[in-house]
Amino acid sequence: TAAVSTDEIARVAQRAGVADARVQLVTISGSDDIFRVRGALGPDVDDGAVVAQLAAAVDVGPEELSSRQVSPSFGDEVAGKARRALVVFLVLIALYLWVRFEWKMSLGALAAVAHDTVLTVGAYALFGFEVTPATVVAFLTIMGYSLYDTIVVFDRVKSNERLLPARSHVTYTSLADVSLNQVLMRSVNTSITSALPVVSLLVVGAGVLGAGVLAEFAIALLIGILVGSYSSLFVAMPIVAALKMREDVWRHARAATDTAGRLESMDAAVTALAAESYTRTAPPRPRKRSRRR
Repeated sequence: TAAVSTDEIARVAQRAGVADARVQLVTISGSDDIFRVRGALGPDVDDGAVVAQLAAAVDVGPEELSSRQVSPSFGDEVAGKARRALVVFLVLIALYLWVRFEWKMSLGALAAVAHDTVLTVGAYALFGFEVTPATVVAFLTIMGYSLYDTIVVFDRVKSNERLLPARSHVTYTSLADVSLNQVLMRSVNTSITSALPVVSLLVVGAGVLGAGVLAEFAIALLIGILVGSYSSLFVAMPIVAALKMREDVWRHARAATDTAGRLESMDAAVTALAAESYTRTAPPRPRKRSRRR
């Protein structure tokens, strides 16, 4: 195409009768730029006339441009199927976490997933990014990443809960705090190693190669990873702790530690978990006897 900007193409499309014209630079191949124009055509607008005006604006033949029309009913149908698939996915995940852990943890995990998705979609709306099929795939990837990190945290909390001795004066909040401290660096390192390839994809793929689809995918992934890096620690686990502290066992533990204070409860949790972690579960191996010559 000729050297034109996206704003110029958008103005030509609007003059041709395309309502709400949105122009996106898709790829850069040598000296040719490839643009994607989206918008709504009225009932009296001729598709061929729009293509002809756009071709004249970029100094190419009309046969070099391609057009495709999608009806609103098709978009509604796709959106409906996506919503049903999302509901089925969340129900299956909730059932798995309920069986694997407990219903309180499944509720906390779903809250973390909703938190990550809402913030990512909100960032897209705030900056005016266009939602494409690549963005939807990125949203699904973000949900899987958030669930993975949350399950790791829940597994550590459950393991530490089993290590606590009976009738220990440790509250569930203290148990959760100690468990989060144990997995904090792991979560940070996982987030950093996950974000580095995404940043490379964004810089090299979108910045150097000019692949707009990669930019859409990478931006959604990067926002989701940054948001999901703390949601499993500071969204899912506090919800679980608030629900668990309503149980009789943990309410009695909290009542027993009210006079001692929360810091002493955390010290007791650290001491109990350290003692149980290093308790031998099998007899020591016998030493080898040296042979006398």
